[in-house]
Amino acid sequence: MKEILYIKLGQNTEVSKPDVYIGDIAQLECTNTEVLEKVKGIKLMELSPKKKRCVNSMLTVIELIHKEYPLLEIHTLGEADFIVTYRVPKERAKIVVCLKVLAVCLIIFCGAAFSIMAFNQDAGVTDIFKNIYKLVMGKEAEGFTILELMYSAGLVCGIIIFYNHIGKVNISKDPTPIEVEMRLYEEEINTTLIDNDGRQQEHSGR
Repeated sequence: MKEILYIKLGQNTEVSKPDVYIGDIAQLECTNTEVLEKVKGIKLMELSPKKKRCVNSMLTVIELIHKEYPLLEIHTLGEADFIVTYRVPKERAKIVVCLKVLAVCLIIFCGAAFSIMAFNQDAGVTDIFKNIYKLVMGKEAEGFTILELMYSAGLVCGIIIFYNHIGKVNISKDPTPIEVEMRLYEEEINTTLIDNDGRQQEHSGR
């Protein structure tokens, strides 16, 4: 019975060590465990702090596997071209990370507060509330009313529902809008890197 190896690669895989093996970047499946373990241990490339990113092809992976097992039938899944990124492990002090998070939160808070105040001022929300209060209650509003309270509460609820989480707690299992945008951004970067590498190879081939 002929052995079949199934191999699946992601578009971009991060590794924390310079020597990259097939088992580090691919999901493999084969009924023969001996073949499976040996394929996982085949060295694919070597990265360094100067060369932190490398674009490669599924054909290169197949070629390396066939050097060890010429008759092995390989079924590929996932990406035809892929990126391997080397992330050098860094130990960061917790106090520095906390300060950075605090600074980002402060900037976002001030920016959001300014945007809301600018919107309210342009739209004349306070004047609208005063007119509504006078029409319903028959007298002028004196200071803060229930309308401003409900408006403020509505803004908070709307933001929480839109971003789909409070802190680390998600309201639902759906990804948040920020997660969706970040994923789209990563996919566009990966596609650009792969396309640029292909063009460089074409030019060098000429």
